Amino acid sequence: MFGPDICGSTKRVHLIFTYKGQNHLLKKQVACESDSLTHLYTMILHPDNTYEILIDYNSVAKGSLAEDWDILPPKEILDPNSEKPKDWVDESEIPDPEDKKPEGWDDIPAQIVDPDATKPEDWDDELDGEWEAPQIDNPAYKGAWKAKSIPNPAYKGAWVHPKIPNPDYVDDPNIYLYENNCYAAFELWQVKSGTIFDNILVTDSLDEAKKYAEDTTLKSKDAEKKMKEDKDEEERKKFEEQAKNEAAAQAEEGGDDEEDEDGHVHDEL
Repeated sequence: MFGPDICGSTKRVHLIFTYKGQNHLLKKQVACESDSLTHLYTMILHPDNTYEILIDYNSVAKGSLAEDWDILPPKEILDPNSEKPKDWVDESEIPDPEDKKPEGWDDIPAQIVDPDATKPEDWDDELDGEWEAPQIDNPAYKGAWKAKSIPNPAYKGAWVHPKIPNPDYVDDPNIYLYENNCYAAFELWQVKSGTIFDNILVTDSLDEAKKYAEDTTLKSKDAEKKMKEDKDEEERKKFEEQAKNEAAAQAEEGGDDEEDEDGHVHDEL
């Protein structure tokens, strides 16, 4: 399966290979085009198990089938017989045992009475109860005390789980090879109509593909873009003219108001 996938915030190129009855999705995130113009998507599969993705014949991704898909088992796995030693120290810093909390640190409250607050004039102690000034954050409060950190002299570094060769790994030089490619099909799920697909080609000749692209999609690409820009400009001018007419109509309606000798405006009824 190959092509753009646009759904919500997802805007990526899908490339899925079937291998031994399982579908495998490309692990790379390859961005697709999401405007309303026509775009040409090309996927090249080489006999050396490498691939390349092009959009409008610009290369956007390339690599190895073995590395960019989980088609084959990994060559190495974590050693199941190895685990981090219990006495391994991986904390790079520790609290300074010589650091002491300053005297009076805990005596500073997190909030204090707002010194600018005043009792409302309409406050009634009998009805509203005894008035209390609101609390505000104390600018002198420094938070809970913590000792400063120092390098841990016992630090051994981050523990790395050793790997061993995967006994289930078997190389396959023919991952790319399909016995036949007889059909072209589309899998569509759309919530917005208007998508058009055409000029589909499956070939074993890159030169033929380039010639076909130049004679079809790439040939009309610039003209299509120009037509879209002209249409957008026409719509912009139409919107501006409509807004101008509405503003003029509102101004004309407002002209029916009259001013008296004092400069006050009176609406005519």
